[in-house]
Amino acid sequence: MNNANLKSRLAGFTSSKLSLKSLLLIFAVVLLSSFVMKKREKPTLFLIGDSTVKNGKGKGDGGLWGWGSFLHEYFDTARISVKNEALGGTSTRTFMYRGRWEAVLPQIKKGDYLMMQFGHNDAGPLDDTARARGTIQGISDESKEIYNPIIKQNEVVHSYGWYLKKFVADAKAKGATVIICSPIPRNAWKDGKVNRANQDYGKWAQETAGQCGAFFIDLNTLIADDYDAEGETKVKTDYFNTKDHTHPIEAGARLNTLKVVEGIKGIKNLSLRKYLTRQAIK
Repeated sequence: MNNANLKSRLAGFTSSKLSLKSLLLIFAVVLLSSFVMKKREKPTLFLIGDSTVKNGKGKGDGGLWGWGSFLHEYFDTARISVKNEALGGTSTRTFMYRGRWEAVLPQIKKGDYLMMQFGHNDAGPLDDTARARGTIQGISDESKEIYNPIIKQNEVVHSYGWYLKKFVADAKAKGATVIICSPIPRNAWKDGKVNRANQDYGKWAQETAGQCGAFFIDLNTLIADDYDAEGETKVKTDYFNTKDHTHPIEAGARLNTLKVVEGIKGIKNLSLRKYLTRQAIK
């Protein structure tokens, strides 16, 4: 019996002359039913980002994967849901103005988690006729009004950090815990070392997290350290194909997922850790 039916019957019983003991019993059943329903409503970990989080439909489109497709394997999904809402091709800006954030935000409730990773597409032009998805570099409050040829109207463009802060503020207002990740490294090397994002988007992601009170996982460094240890030849052979230097094949995406889990485990006061499986905690 659901709450509505119980309350309806309670109203009917109250109008008749039931004993106090009977009324108290019915009240107890209503309260217990409400408690059980709330108890069953498990939290959700929402993922937002670009194609390195979810490539295509998240099923290995073209043999390429995002790390978000495997993250649920490390969580006790009887206690928490993992929902990958990332969208390929988006920057922080286009994830917002294309309506993707507008679709995700209403789903977030108190006690949920939001993890984001952007940056690969934010470096593009602000107003080119192909995509118009770039953001102003850095984390300042600087803005610029441009004519967007894609949507054929004027648009005020903000910085990479501004959009990240907007995601954080909106999710926190709903009662969610927020984690920002620095973007995964590309398969690009110099002098035997993989190129890192510690002077641009990785750095700005960390600075933004510090400013707005979000948790931070330096995913770029965690993966880059592993790449450097394994070596350029092995990484290029085992984790990428020869046609794409941004999106890994399944083995590479699974490595990236492990690094996300490592990052979660490394934040001692992050309550999300308690939902990891025993295997992931080891």
